Amino acid sequence: MTAQTGPVLTGWTPGVPLDERGRAQAEALAARLSGLPLDAVVSSPLDRCRETAGAVLAGRALALETDDRFGEVRYGDWTGRKLSELAEEPLWKVVQAHPSAVVFPGGEALAAAQARAVQAVREWNARLGEEAVYAVCSHGDIIKAITADALGLHLDQFQRIQVEPASLTVIRYTALRPFLARLNDTGGSVAGLVPPNPGSGDAPVGGGA
Repeated sequence: MTAQTGPVLTGWTPGVPLDERGRAQAEALAARLSGLPLDAVVSSPLDRCRETAGAVLAGRALALETDDRFGEVRYGDWTGRKLSELAEEPLWKVVQAHPSAVVFPGGEALAAAQARAVQAVREWNARLGEEAVYAVCSHGDIIKAITADALGLHLDQFQRIQVEPASLTVIRYTALRPFLARLNDTGGSVAGLVPPNPGSGDAPVGGGA
């Protein structure tokens, strides 16, 4: 979801709200999801995702749930730096070509970020039950990492996945395997997202920030 970040790696910088465009994107996403029954709305604790989740929650008898494990990758010393500067760092090429090996200076490993996010999804699936449909508002790299896991892809392939601001990615978790129902969806009806059979376990994941 677009925030007041410009060409800077925002990461876990506190107090970064959605800008005007971001708020419009959040409201458009909420309008798309308004007719979809949700059992929960879970958000990264960061302001920009909480705002997005708040828009989705409008008119629903649900309380906002937050989970730090859906928070942005902890970029450490890279946080707050211009992307144009970071692109000159030797580690930048590793991030693009071999992300499973990346540990951000003063931050966390991308592999660790993927592991915590995937674990969170599995725990929320178990908590809410097989027939639940719920939304997670998270960040681009986290959504890409969850999607890569659902597709059985190595983390080194996650840069091939694209997640636009306010897009919708939908993963259906079953006892057999996850199924990717939608990826980077930025428009159209969501009428087909209700699980067709008991136990199909849709888990929408959207709102990249």
